[in-house]
Amino acid sequence: MSDQAIAKKKLPPAGTIELAPSILSADFARLADHIDQIADAVKMLHLDIMDGHFVPNLTIGPVVVKSLRQRCDLFFDTHLMISDPAKYAPFFVQAGSDGITFHLETVDDPRTMIKQLREMGVAVGISIKPKTPVETLEPIIADVDMILLMTVEPGFGGQSFLPESPDRCRKIRKMLRDDQRLEVDGGIDATTCGEIVAAGANTLVAGNAVFGQADPVAALNTIIQAAANTP
Repeated sequence: MSDQAIAKKKLPPAGTIELAPSILSADFARLADHIDQIADAVKMLHLDIMDGHFVPNLTIGPVVVKSLRQRCDLFFDTHLMISDPAKYAPFFVQAGSDGITFHLETVDDPRTMIKQLREMGVAVGISIKPKTPVETLEPIIADVDMILLMTVEPGFGGQSFLPESPDRCRKIRKMLRDDQRLEVDGGIDATTCGEIVAAGANTLVAGNAVFGQADPVAALNTIIQAAANTP
């Protein structure tokens, strides 16, 4: 697949519950194989981009995203946990990212960042950390396609779901239109997904609960079934 052939995919239409497996918990020595395992079961793949500055961890760069794009046709849900998203977002878009989510805490003017991403032709998301008040989203929430609520402190996989997350999720859902997605990331598994879906989330990022299991496909299907059975 050449760079010229990479057309940006759209977010799945709102109204469905989607699982976005996070490769942060995959075996990077077998990354392509792990992704191949789950590719037919989901529509989205979550890419955690960390710079060692905004969060205390380093992960992948555009070169890896480009290689994955040549192997995988899923929607690349790219979460920039970096201090300067405006500088680096174009490289990830060029590499094959379909959606870019940046942190509200990292920009002085979120509207400018949103405009830049719109001009690149990708879906636009904004994320907030657990200690950031949800009310800070109100001035710009109507301008994005998705809100990503962190349900753990960003930086490392395998953390426990924060108990205040459902209440925060409900507050954000009340601000959103029906056509906007509400994504949650951190501690999501078959035991926590029901409560957070009931609170309004419709896009579930799961890392360790999928790729940290002996059978990733069975694990993600268990989460999807649990979410689907939420009253």
